[in-house]
Amino acid sequence: MCEYSSDDGFANDWHLVHLGSRAVGGAGLVIVEATAVEARGRISYGDLGIWKDEHIEFLRRITTFIKGQGSVPGIQIAHAGRKASCELPWDGGATIAPDAPNGWQVVAPSPIPFRPGDPIPHELTKDEIAQTVGLFADATKRALAAGFEVIEIHGAHGYLLNEFLSPLSNQRTDEYGGSFDNRVRLTLEIVKAVRAEMPDSLPLFLRISGTEWAEGGWTVEDSVALARLVKPLGVDLIDVSSGGNVLSARIKVGPGYQVPLAQQIRHEASILTGAVGMITEAAQADDIVRQGQADLVLMARELLRDPYFPMHAAQKLGQPVLAPNQYLRAFADSKPR
Repeated sequence: MCEYSSDDGFANDWHLVHLGSRAVGGAGLVIVEATAVEARGRISYGDLGIWKDEHIEFLRRITTFIKGQGSVPGIQIAHAGRKASCELPWDGGATIAPDAPNGWQVVAPSPIPFRPGDPIPHELTKDEIAQTVGLFADATKRALAAGFEVIEIHGAHGYLLNEFLSPLSNQRTDEYGGSFDNRVRLTLEIVKAVRAEMPDSLPLFLRISGTEWAEGGWTVEDSVALARLVKPLGVDLIDVSSGGNVLSARIKVGPGYQVPLAQQIRHEASILTGAVGMITEAAQADDIVRQGQADLVLMARELLRDPYFPMHAAQKLGQPVLAPNQYLRAFADSKPR
């Protein structure tokens, strides 16, 4: 979950405590928020970044603490595309004009704004697209130097890669637009570039919107086809969310409403998937994995509400609670990590 608490992309004590508390709470994997590969790729001016070497030092402090709690540190590398240059959410989250304080020119596959009345995005040239691929590769190098052991490419929620994937936001007429093969080209190029910087021993995740929930948009069948393409390129798991690219989406929200998308992609593309979305109960998460709907469960808002959800879930499911030594006295029948 984005914290919108950075200055010039730098992590700080808030991120250390926020992420560290989830590791203390027993999460097996702690993934850092969408972290921008360039300054104009931030959702807001408060977003975390990894576009310069100076960002590495504090991120390494965070990964060291997470590992010390027996958890695995991961990072989501991202570019917000046309959904960038926004105010902080608690200040309204409105789009900021390029010439206004804290604003900048946003970019996209096509000059189509996300909202009516928003500034027109700059359509990326082919040279700029190639540079963007390089930005993701450079971000991966920095992430590894900072100690991260899982890299997740963010291709969901209407951000830049999702914008290229969708025929609703990508109306290019060159080799990056039009057909399915053209629209997935940038995602494939970034996957190749990121994987090339990673050792084979470390996993690569790809986060996608499994469907746009909109007529004429990206579908779960498209997601299955994309998953089949990225698996041989070295993507180990598809993190399956949905929506976020167009305002016309009609989403039937409810507990576990995105799990069927993860299940379909898992079964039809023969690739590991992660399930997300209104998964709030221990038994619910346990059933998703046991029934083969997904290979792991990724939680966000529930872990904001309860950083110690994993230890509480272990209690509810009759499993040993593996607690840090400092917390052993708070959990009956707990064992030290």
